[in-house]
Amino acid sequence: MMSTAHVPAGIVPPRPAWRIMLWIVPLTALWIALIYWQPVIPDSGVPTTAHQLMAHAFIAVGLWLGLESTDLTPDQRRATWLAIMGTDTLWFAVVWSAAINGVFHLDASPRSVPWLPLAIFLPVMIGAPLLLLSKRVGQVLDVMPASWLVALQLYRVFGGWALAAWLRGVLPGVFALPAGIGDVLTGLSAVLAAIAVASGTAQGRRAAIAWNLFGLADFAVALTLGLITSPGRFQLIVPNVPGIGAGAYPDVLTPAFVVPGSILLHALSLRQLIRRRAG
Repeated sequence: MMSTAHVPAGIVPPRPAWRIMLWIVPLTALWIALIYWQPVIPDSGVPTTAHQLMAHAFIAVGLWLGLESTDLTPDQRRATWLAIMGTDTLWFAVVWSAAINGVFHLDASPRSVPWLPLAIFLPVMIGAPLLLLSKRVGQVLDVMPASWLVALQLYRVFGGWALAAWLRGVLPGVFALPAGIGDVLTGLSAVLAAIAVASGTAQGRRAAIAWNLFGLADFAVALTLGLITSPGRFQLIVPNVPGIGAGAYPDVLTPAFVVPGSILLHALSLRQLIRRRAG
């Protein structure tokens, strides 16, 4: 049997790093059990809003620290930080307000505006080219630790809400199982991928790229299943319970904001990893 001594260091984190998982995995399981037992917690919208605000704060701090390490002038740093964070803050506020006011309720009418699909895909279609082609963003990515954008998506473990909803019988298994399991695995493996890429090895870099591709594949599966199982013009499967909250708050915040935001983080991480070579 192969021992860890024969496996590249970039793939297998050092022993102390594995200990992190000894409390992250049980805490994730406890969280899923808690929201299954007390559905009022996820139904309040507080968990989704809270973890996205925390991610927003980490992005704000990380972006500022990254900008300070570039050779941009102070005015250029402030302008870049305000442009990115101001847009992100406005985006979240608009989506949150629209969700609260029922804008994303799914309608099977062919004349209805598909607000939810637009909320999912439009930010990616607009934001990805801007972020991936921006020279200033590239400068920040070049000086930031590659592990940061990976570890940030630990919040994906909160996707376990779908599993709790399935256990309660309020979300179809055809959507909840692949989407929920995929999100939890992406969040947990983000820790391991971040540790791997922090090793600075070529294997660690490849592991982080593979993690990003897995995270994007998880979204591709979840979005496809969500659209074809939810009431609306795209529905192909009619489950015995409505899919993904039928566009209702707070569940709709996940596809309307968390998903496109996470896709953009994956895109930025891939840009950073592809441009960088292991030292």
